[in-house]
Amino acid sequence: MNVMIIGGGGREHAIAKYIAKNQKVGKLYALPGNGGISEFAECVKISAEDIDGIVEFAREKAIDFAVVAPDDPLAMGAVDALEAEGVKCFGPDKKAAEIESSKIFAKELMTKYNIPTARYKIFDSIDGALSHAALSDCPIVIKADGLAKGKGVTVAENFREAREAIISCMKNKAFGKSGERILIEECLTGPEVTVLSFTDGNTIIPMISSMDHKRAYDGNKGPNTGGMGVIAPNPYYTPEIAEECMKKIFIPTIKAMKNEGRTFKGCLYFGLMLTVDGPKVIEYNCRFGDPEAEAVLPLMKSDLLDVMIAVRDEKLADIPVKFKDGASCCVVCASSGYPGHYLTGYEIDFGNAANIEGVEVFHSGTKLENGKYYTSGGRVLAVNAVSDNLTSAREKAYEAVRNINFEGMRYRSDI
Repeated sequence: MNVMIIGGGGREHAIAKYIAKNQKVGKLYALPGNGGISEFAECVKISAEDIDGIVEFAREKAIDFAVVAPDDPLAMGAVDALEAEGVKCFGPDKKAAEIESSKIFAKELMTKYNIPTARYKIFDSIDGALSHAALSDCPIVIKADGLAKGKGVTVAENFREAREAIISCMKNKAFGKSGERILIEECLTGPEVTVLSFTDGNTIIPMISSMDHKRAYDGNKGPNTGGMGVIAPNPYYTPEIAEECMKKIFIPTIKAMKNEGRTFKGCLYFGLMLTVDGPKVIEYNCRFGDPEAEAVLPLMKSDLLDVMIAVRDEKLADIPVKFKDGASCCVVCASSGYPGHYLTGYEIDFGNAANIEGVEVFHSGTKLENGKYYTSGGRVLAVNAVSDNLTSAREKAYEAVRNINFEGMRYRSDI
């Protein structure tokens, strides 16, 4: 079968690597892909947001199955367009993807179906938002309603920071239309947990839990990023908490979506906070997280493509989904200046990293030219190590990172 993956980051590199292991795959394409993905798939220079171009390519190459990985094309209806062309897809349709593309929709869904989350208010006027923030006890959380490349959330420690975030969203249009409406939430506290899950709208199977590290610098300092590293499983996520989440959050969410006529099929990401009052939802994503995918997928024993096909065909209950024992540690190597301004085009020296047992180096922002890899993004590499325990996995991941070098490379040392 001919398969294509939409996207071009570290998440898509991991997906491509594990899909390529399936013997049913004839030709594997990535649109647009990246330097690392080219080892497993033919990369085609079609943007992940070019829905018409993607559909035309699928028609020309007789694509049998597509994995739509990033949030933007999912929110734009890439799955709807491809399925209308007769291409089976892994990923939610546009209506279901709104669980991520509109934080207001997600909040109202949770309220309607009694799914635990932070208290909140919705604002579509800057004056109303500023008045509410002025009367609120800080810290408070300011969220743009729509997609904002992972940068639409501000934890404001005081009114000055809240005011800056509100003005940035609603007046200065930092996130375009995504910030025309905002949420102001109470700030939950406790350990954060990410749980990726496979669901076909009827059955839900959680993957190994993980802990993302969003802040740019050691000690959880600096600006938020797309993610600087991950450990899996999350040490705070006990079997008892997992059972509570299944009963109060996971199953109620897929039932709520189905009841709303938005059956979710794909990877549903639960961003959770383990508060003193129990687990609560911080956010939903409608796809694999990045770099969570790079840490979790290497722990998966079952065939990824077979599971994805079962999800699409609503037969997830009929297929075993199993994971390995052990742990993962994933460290992101980023360009100097990320998540702000950064330069690209520097040659990457991988040293001996790939030869360390249990280590996989996933490419997030690289390009391949004349047999050499060069930086092409803010997050450049996601270096993951799997071992028997977290301590060993962490040691191997950092050993691999120390083997890698490119100009301006930086990483957190406390993942």
